[in-house]
Amino acid sequence: MKSATAIFMAFAATGACAQAASNSNSTSTNTSNVTMYGMIDAALVGESGGAAGHLSKVTSGAAAASRFGLRGTEDLGGGLSALFILEAGTKIDTGEIDAAGTIFNRQALVGLKSSQYGMLAVGRQYTPYHTTLVNIVDPFNTGYAGSAKNLFPDWGTNIRSSNTVTYATPRVQGVDAELAYSMGEQSVAAAGRQIGAAVGYTQGPLAVRLAYNSKNADTASTPAVSRDLGRNLLLGANYDFRWIKLHAGYAIDRGYNSAPLGNTNNPYGGVKPTASTDGREWLLGFSAPLGNGSLLFSAMHKDDRSSFNQDASAWGIGYLYQLSKRTGLYTAYGHISNQHGAGYTVANNTEAGTGNTGHNLGIRHTF
Repeated sequence: MKSATAIFMAFAATGACAQAASNSNSTSTNTSNVTMYGMIDAALVGESGGAAGHLSKVTSGAAAASRFGLRGTEDLGGGLSALFILEAGTKIDTGEIDAAGTIFNRQALVGLKSSQYGMLAVGRQYTPYHTTLVNIVDPFNTGYAGSAKNLFPDWGTNIRSSNTVTYATPRVQGVDAELAYSMGEQSVAAAGRQIGAAVGYTQGPLAVRLAYNSKNADTASTPAVSRDLGRNLLLGANYDFRWIKLHAGYAIDRGYNSAPLGNTNNPYGGVKPTASTDGREWLLGFSAPLGNGSLLFSAMHKDDRSSFNQDASAWGIGYLYQLSKRTGLYTAYGHISNQHGAGYTVANNTEAGTGNTGHNLGIRHTF
C-alpha cells in the first residue's frame, strides 16, 4: 500500500496548496453542486431452451439496471475538487430495492479529483475489468439479450467491489491508467482481497484498453482452504468509422472463481455445469446508426481449457430507437450453443437467464 499512500500524500499536498491559494485571495469562494439522477428501464422478456421451459415476464433493467442516485462536487480551488456518488438500484416491476438489505449497493464513494494528478476515490466502486468490458469491448454495454455477460465472467465482484481504493490518472497524449485495491478486511491477511488495473489509449476514432483483475475468494469462514487466485486479463478495442463502430475483445481467465457462472443452478437439468478455471473468450461486434437509432450485433466464443471442455458460442442482435434524448425503445435477441454440458444462459443487464435463447422488448428513460 506504499504507492497508495504516496498518491494520497500528493493529493493532500495539492489540497494544502489550493487552500493556501484560496486564503490568500479574499474574493475566492468555493462552489459546490449536488445532482439527482437516475434511469428507469422495463422490458418484456422471453426465455426458452432450459429445464424451466418457456418463461415470459416483465423485467426491470434488461438494458441497464434501473437506479437513482446523488452525485456532487465541490470546487476546492487550485484545480482540486471533492466528489461523491451514492447510487441505489431499484426494480421497476415490483418497486423493491434490487438487493435486499442494502441502499446504495451500486456505488457509494467519496474522493478527490485534481486536474494535475487525477482522481482518488474510496468506497464501493466498479472494477477496471468491468468498465473495460462495458465501455470498450461490448457493443451492448453488458445489457440486453446480446450482452457479453452471456459468456464473459461479468458477475459478482468482477463487476464492482466494496472497501475499495481507486486511483485514475489524467489522460496524457491519449494514455491513461487506473488502479483498484479492495481490502478483504478479514483476519487472514489475503482473504477477500482484490486487485485491479487497466491502461488504455484513446485518440480520435481508436480506443484500446488492457485490464487485469485478481481476487482471493477465501473468506473468514473458510480460512483453511487453499485455493489459487482467480485472475482475469482482458484486451479490448473499438474503432469508430462513424457509419459503423467495430468492437473486439479477448480475455483469459485462470484460477478459482475467475469465471463465475451467471446462473449458478442447473438450468438445463442433468449434470450441473462447472465454472471454468482455465478459459478464453473472444468477442467481435459492431454498432451502427440506422434511422433514428442504432443496430447492434456481436458474436462470442468461450474456449474452456479445463478437463470439462465446456465450450460455448453465442450471438446477439438488437435495435435501439431514440424517441428523444432521454427516452428510447429497444428490442434484442440472443442465442447460445452450449457444448459438453456447458451451462451458459442468455442474460440481460440484471438477470442471468434460464435458457439458451432470450429476447427483450423494452423502454428506457434517463433523468
